[in-house]
Amino acid sequence: MNSQLLLYANATPTPTHTLHSHSHYSFFRKTKTPIRIRCCTTTTTTTTTTIDIEMVKTKQGTYEPKQNKVVVLWDLDNKPPRGPPYEAALSLKTLAERFGQLTDFSAYANRHAFIHLPQWVLNQRRERKNLDILERKGIINPSELYVCTVCGRKCKTNLDLKKHFKQLHQRERQKKLNRLNSLKGKKRQKYKERFVSGDHKYNDAVRRIVTPKVGYGLASELRRAGVFVKTVEDKPQAADWALKKQIMHSMTRGIDWLFLVSDDSDFSDMLRRAREANLGTVVVGDVDRVLGRDADLWVPWTAVENGEVMDMDLVPKSRGRRRNSTGTTTTTTMNDFGDVLFFHGGEEMEEDFMLEYSEDEDFDDDEYTSDEEEEDDGFYIY
Repeated sequence: MNSQLLLYANATPTPTHTLHSHSHYSFFRKTKTPIRIRCCTTTTTTTTTTIDIEMVKTKQGTYEPKQNKVVVLWDLDNKPPRGPPYEAALSLKTLAERFGQLTDFSAYANRHAFIHLPQWVLNQRRERKNLDILERKGIINPSELYVCTVCGRKCKTNLDLKKHFKQLHQRERQKKLNRLNSLKGKKRQKYKERFVSGDHKYNDAVRRIVTPKVGYGLASELRRAGVFVKTVEDKPQAADWALKKQIMHSMTRGIDWLFLVSDDSDFSDMLRRAREANLGTVVVGDVDRVLGRDADLWVPWTAVENGEVMDMDLVPKSRGRRRNSTGTTTTTTMNDFGDVLFFHGGEEMEEDFMLEYSEDEDFDDDEYTSDEEEEDDGFYIY
């Protein structure tokens, strides 16, 4: 395989197109002329494919390929976490970052989702209560003493630890909050960052020791994982309306991948619109039915929560021949990381590839005729 690499910059500003982008998204791009790399790959069938990769300048002054933009939208009413919310959000965030740069991570639900106690929380609290009773009666002796992570004091039982935490540390916390309420301006902000939000020892201990009076801390745990939590009105389908509005907003921002955590079939129309706009769509749910058929990729929710999603599970479905806004027909497929691949019949997958380019003049549509598609030995991935 003979290959050559040319690095050049256009003298005049020209419209550039990256992965899954069309000309109507061009107003989101910077006016500066980007640095582009052109790769020419020659295959055994004397077919040459040109790749135009847009490069962006980093803070260190170096250039690197532009990353895909990913948006994650979570329907908490339909798909609440089945375990600790913080771990579930981190697993979902890790999965989304495998497709590109995560620009938005939002979760929507009404207030009932935040005050409801799932069965796994009830079972956990019931076991803890029974264990506390046995420890207080002396029937069970813990193998290790309970240690307060704030001050390091050791307690014989979990009830003694709770009593110590409430009598000492929660009272000190209340004094700090009273002091915070009496401050204003920059003094208030500095005091909050140092003694309230910056007190990580207390924040970690209160999540582990103190039981919330309402709910189980779903919203606070998701915010700790970097999720924007939005509480919608107590109306039917209020969360669905908010999610659909956010999907439409994301489609106008020039994103490349859209993650939807839901099994609600009402989103099927929005997914079809997203695919028509050449957005990669990923549905995370329990059942691969309506939404799974309209999305490029379906991933099981249990595998995402447990961190068991493998690279072989991230192979998107075929997208088929699609005619873009310029009238040219392109046949593409996408790999695990959102790169659009193009394959010729009778060639190996590694020998010929190209990124999708909506106005690429080097692309010859005559190479793909109906006769070639009907050949038995042709290898096409749509």
